[in-house]
Amino acid sequence: MGLFGKLHALRAIVLACGLIWLGPASSLRAEVPDTPAAAETAHQPFGLPASPLPGGRLLQKWLAVQTRLDDELVQLALCDGDRDGCVSPAALKLLAIVDAARAREGRARIGEINRAINLAIKSTSDLAQYGEIDVWTSPLVTFTRGAGDCEDYAIAKFVALRLAGIAPDDLRIVIVHDPMRGEDHAIAAAKLDGRWLTLDNRRMAMVEDADARNYRPLFVIDRDGAKRYDAVPLLAGLPRPAPPAVLSIAAAPGPVSQAY
Repeated sequence: MGLFGKLHALRAIVLACGLIWLGPASSLRAEVPDTPAAAETAHQPFGLPASPLPGGRLLQKWLAVQTRLDDELVQLALCDGDRDGCVSPAALKLLAIVDAARAREGRARIGEINRAINLAIKSTSDLAQYGEIDVWTSPLVTFTRGAGDCEDYAIAKFVALRLAGIAPDDLRIVIVHDPMRGEDHAIAAAKLDGRWLTLDNRRMAMVEDADARNYRPLFVIDRDGAKRYDAVPLLAGLPRPAPPAVLSIAAAPGPVSQAY
């Protein structure tokens, strides 16, 4: 088999794996159920029910990111198999972060990726970088530029955590509203021992979702698609759950204010 044939076969394998861990893009296009009772009630970050989105700008942006991830997974697989021959400094940098995380367990693994990605990316607005607002980029684009806004941090963490071995059911990207700043914001979330930890580029310390009380959750993204949280008050106005037996972890600065 020639080089082209090998690359074609590798791409097929990686794409198949990508669909397994990111979820089939077609599933994102599922229509919203006709009845309110069909609202998705499985445990989500912030402990709130959410309903699938049938369309809209946020869904389109996530679908576009997933398409770019297909190609990036091929490049990452090639670089992972031949570090010396890898021609992508961005891929090598991301893989080094994943390697360091794989050497750790539990909270330390999540914290390693959170800290390393916060330090690897300079917080920069889309307007400053691209001359437009609300551009979502895939991890290798973000690492090539070395800069991004909150969505870029969250997407990079979502992908790196999965590559490091975190189960897809335990990963989310959450769009929240920050009333103190008057803007929307994106964070990653990872579930550990039944508790959701928020990975926020505005802080290095990971915070449990119950402690992120100044955020109003709007949307949640996982391997199956994008969902809208049911209308809820500010978390600061909700009863505080009993503190967990174990918790505390690791995330640095970031921007953005968009309507979805």
